[in-house]
Amino acid sequence: MSHLDPYSGTEPRGWERSDRPPALPWPEREVEPWSPRQSGADLSAGPQAPPRPPVRRHDEPGGGPYDEPVGDRFGGDRPVGDRVRPLSDDDAPTAQLAPVRDDDAPTAQLTPVRDDDLPTAQFAPVRDDDGSRPPFPSPDAAPEVAPPSGRRFRGRRRASADRPATPLPATGRAGRNLPAAIGVGLGLGALVLVPLFFFLPGFLAVLAAAIGVGIWEMTRAVRRSGAHPPLVPLLAGGVLTIGLAWFAGPDALSLGLLVTVLGTMIWRLGDGPAGFQRDITAATLIAVYVPFLGGFAAMLAAAPGDGHLRVLVTVVGVVLSDTGGYAAGVSFGKHPMAPRISPKKSWEGFAGSVAAAALGSALLIWLLFDVAPWWGAVFGVAVSGAAVLGDLAESMIKRDLGVKDMSTLLPGHGGLMDRLDSILFAVPTAYLLLAILVPVVG
Repeated sequence: MSHLDPYSGTEPRGWERSDRPPALPWPEREVEPWSPRQSGADLSAGPQAPPRPPVRRHDEPGGGPYDEPVGDRFGGDRPVGDRVRPLSDDDAPTAQLAPVRDDDAPTAQLTPVRDDDLPTAQFAPVRDDDGSRPPFPSPDAAPEVAPPSGRRFRGRRRASADRPATPLPATGRAGRNLPAAIGVGLGLGALVLVPLFFFLPGFLAVLAAAIGVGIWEMTRAVRRSGAHPPLVPLLAGGVLTIGLAWFAGPDALSLGLLVTVLGTMIWRLGDGPAGFQRDITAATLIAVYVPFLGGFAAMLAAAPGDGHLRVLVTVVGVVLSDTGGYAAGVSFGKHPMAPRISPKKSWEGFAGSVAAAALGSALLIWLLFDVAPWWGAVFGVAVSGAAVLGDLAESMIKRDLGVKDMSTLLPGHGGLMDRLDSILFAVPTAYLLLAILVPVVG
């Protein structure tokens, strides 16, 4: 039973051969549409119906199960027997085109590139020491990085077989350029001791210049925290404080500190109220830390008769403390003293500082002032402890400001304040102890 056609009611979808409808008067959809120009029809007679192409019917002798056109799909009559001859390669549209040869290619006129024409052909091949060409690297070997061409950036020159590497400055275990530090230290010692023994007013000038440089370094460093203390009144007040301490003693030293702080406040009023408290706090810290503590060195040198010797034993005690602490810390330092403030300071180094300062001061004070050696040892221990505290105090300030050195003025040392930190805490201690142990003559 045939299926019902949903569009034609109950009649079956297919017909028997005898019930097939007659052929349509127009060509079927599979046949190419007819064009009057292809058949040579007379166009002046008006529109004409295109003739049907010849068709072999199914009921003719040799016909197939269906009616088939006699020609091919392009309109040509090429019947072969009872079937239409299939198309071959000769019937393709490109069969009449000449084949493309290598000589006709666009690149046939270009000269082939040879190894001798490469840009690197003028360079000699790299060979081993025995003259043989080095083997090719293995696939697992890391690729070699070619050196950058053109102008190199400023820096250390590249080492090669003919040019050795630039020697780096020698540094000790403490992270310091030791030769430069020794040379600068000897120069500073000569700058202090020569005027101290041969022209005492010259020592006052050297001290005032050192205090001025220290104020400049501190003012420049605290600006990292956002504070802007006025530099001019601090410099003027620092020099005034040193002069008053030299000529008038302790009371004038305190007066110089007061004048410096008040002058800084008045100067700062001209910049407005924004950040006033912060700037004045930083200025007061600088005024107390640098010129006020440095004024005790001026009072030591101004002592009549033996002022130069008092300064000498104080400076020698600080130098022995630093040297002994450095040697002991580098050799035996294992237990950090204050890791959050100064990681390189150790308790072994502190013991070396105290021992060296005590032994040296006991001998020196006994020879210069005829004081019992044990009092000299006490003096050395006190000066060494104050020097270490001063070093830690400056390290804490630098940690808070986020700087390694106060400046780069002195090679191997950093800034001048990196050398004055120990002395600034040691001179008030030395002034007090020497005032007790060695009374002022005359």
